Formats: sequence, C-alpha cells, structure tokens
Amino acid sequence: MDPILYNAISGGRTDFKRQEITANNLANINTIGFKADLYNAQNVQFNANGNKNSSGQSYAIQQANAVDMSPGDIITTGRDLDVAVDGDGWLAVRDSQGKEAYTRNGSLRLDANGLLTTATGKPVLGDGGPISIPPAQSIEVGTDGTISIIPLEGDTKTLAVLDRIKLVHLDKNNVVKNEDGLLQLKQGKNAPADASIKLVKGALEGSNVNAIDQMVSMISAGREFESQMKILSTVDENGQKLAQLLHG
Repeated sequence: MDPILYNAISGGRTDFKRQEITANNLANINTIGFKADLYNAQNVQFNANGNKNSSGQSYAIQQANAVDMSPGDIITTGRDLDVAVDGDGWLAVRDSQGKEAYTRNGSLRLDANGLLTTATGKPVLGDGGPISIPPAQSIEVGTDGTISIIPLEGDTKTLAVLDRIKLVHLDKNNVVKNEDGLLQLKQGKNAPADASIKLVKGALEGSNVNAIDQMVSMISAGREFESQMKILSTVDENGQKLAQLLHG
C-alpha cells in the first residue's frame, strides 16, 4: 500500500476513535463519580518485512484507554445513604461478572433483599463480602465507612455496627476500566482495604468531565479526520491523472 494512503488511513482511524471516546465522556458529564477516558496509543514503526524497527512505516496502535483520576466536584445532597470519598480513594463493589471492582459513585441504596448496592445495582463490598442490612429504623454510614443501624426492636439511641465499606487506594498506572465502567487492577488482583480513607456523608462526587476541554478535543479530532480524508481524495485524484497520462 502507498505509504501516504497507509498513514492517512491510520491517522483517520485514530481520529475517529478519539471522537468516539470524547463523545462518551460528554455523554457522562452528569454521571455521578464518572472518570473521563483518555485516548491512549503507541506509535509503532515497521520495515518492509513487517518487523518492528526504527526506520520503517509508522502508525498508531491503540492501547487500553487511560483514566483521568482527578476528582469531581462534591455535591451536598443531605441523603443518608449518599457518600463521597474525601480525597484519594475508591469504594469496592462487585461487578456484573462477580469480580471486585472500584467506583467513586457513592449513591447507595438497599435492594429488595436488603443488599447495599450502588445506584446501578452493583453490590457494595464490606469486610466479608457484599453488605446485607436487616430491616431497621435507620441506617447510618460513618466517615470511616462503618455501617450502623438502629434495629426495629432496639433502643432508638443505640447503634448496632454491621460492617464497614471496603475503601481502597488505586495506582492510576495499574488500573483499567471494565465494561461496567468500573475500575479494576490490571493483574486481576484485589486492592487491599485502607483504613485511612474517609467519606463525606450526605454528599456525592460529580463527574470530572470538563465540557469545554472535551468539545475542543472533539473539534480538533474532527478537523484532523477531515484532513486525512482530503489526503485520501487527493491521492486518488493524482492516481487517476497519472493513469490518464500513462494511457493517453
């Protein structure tokens, strides 16, 4: 394939993927605890035999998206089961595949069976696995993640401690976002609980997506994609003119 065509196709594919990622970020600008995806690619060069080297044809190979770990704004709600992580930390949950994963979405609730879950139905993990809460007069989440209740038949002034939400620290270079939009460790291991992490009660963390930055990125990727398509069109026109001259 003509090197110019090859580079234009590779560049166009890269720009199209960047637009796709940016569009998803913008779609989640109001999603609680959402962390923006960052396009991540590696420039690779090949020689005529298809082997990697430093002087051949180059193109971008997409890697797993990186994640913007910067915090979003804290939104005060006053709801008893709303919690936001104070600083660097994550809540441990169970994803749709039954594996441990991590989120900043602290909009918690109880399902029909008394299981503590996120707003999207992912079970919240405690010291011994998913946290189950029996019928109670009230439920309280402590700043350290402790889950306490006042039993239906108990003293209204006495709290019974049930469990503690598992809170963890994550290394931004050692995580990937799974199909549920949750973070997991790259090696598939589970992060250890960290007792130093604190929660803000009655609050939620908003998305960290910056609408202006994402719109600028979308426009930039769109213009670059158009440029790549113009190159393809120009090469095609030149090829047709050359063919006419050779057969004229």
